[in-house]
Amino acid sequence: MNDLKRATQRKASFGATMKAVFWSFFGVRKKSDYEQDAARLNPVYVLIAGVLGAAIFIAVLITIVKLVVAQH
Repeated sequence: MNDLKRATQRKASFGATMKAVFWSFFGVRKKSDYEQDAARLNPVYVLIAGVLGAAIFIAVLITIVKLVVAQH
């Protein structure tokens, strides 16, 4: 429990977390970047950023499909 409390008090900003999650969606993170992120990112922010990133990805896919279907 103490480890979780310390992990949620990490100082990385939500913007830095969004950037890390964005690059992780593409699978192009270097191992050294991953290790740095694992040490400094707040796991709560990572969870929120992951859900937000997935929602944005789905919204973009739906928009693209609607545009393509509307043209035919």
